[in-house]
Amino acid sequence: MTDTVRESYDRLADEYARRLFCELDKKPFDRLLLDRFAHATTLRGKVCDVGCGPGEVADYLAKAGARVVGLDLSPQMLEHARHLNPDLSFIEGNMMSLPFKTAEMAGIAAFYAIVNVPPEYLSRVFEEMHRVLQLDGLLLLAFHVGNGRVSDPESWTWGHRISMDWFLFPTAEVRRLLEAAGFRIEDVIERDPYPPEVEDQTRRAYIFARRRRTEEGSCRCPADR
Repeated sequence: MTDTVRESYDRLADEYARRLFCELDKKPFDRLLLDRFAHATTLRGKVCDVGCGPGEVADYLAKAGARVVGLDLSPQMLEHARHLNPDLSFIEGNMMSLPFKTAEMAGIAAFYAIVNVPPEYLSRVFEEMHRVLQLDGLLLLAFHVGNGRVSDPESWTWGHRISMDWFLFPTAEVRRLLEAAGFRIEDVIERDPYPPEVEDQTRRAYIFARRRRTEEGSCRCPADR
């Protein structure tokens, strides 16, 4: 699965960067949430833009005052990110095995980073995010709301043949998995899509969640033991 996703995004990287690097300009609500995330984490330490793509979220967070590093699976996406954001740091990595120390990050912004993650792997992803966050560290997770796969195993996107799946997730299930991984849910927000010329017509969800202290009743995740 990982190799397929990496190869597909490598093929899409040029067109993805051209089409989507400035997409936040047309998304005022998303900018508001990123401002809230940056304000909550700025004085606490580094934050990671997981699934950073060409770095549009990392760029926005840095301009809002966050100490941000971007992480992506695709070398070609990272090449664009470094070119478009020469003052920021970007590293290659897999969100199912994050290349950070336990409790290293003050925050994680994961804007649609789980869109290609099959449901059976979500728990592992959330446990890794929980592991690398500081106690009370903040996660901002954005995802497409729904249920099931929305793509064929092989399809054409922007003129390129790719082979990966996209997934929609029920908000209540994502919340349940985050809580099981040790997060305390701070806020859950949903919105209807922006107009078709701005984004795909799926409902969107955003969850603010904090790494819960063990004394609050959370079980330690396996990586903490």
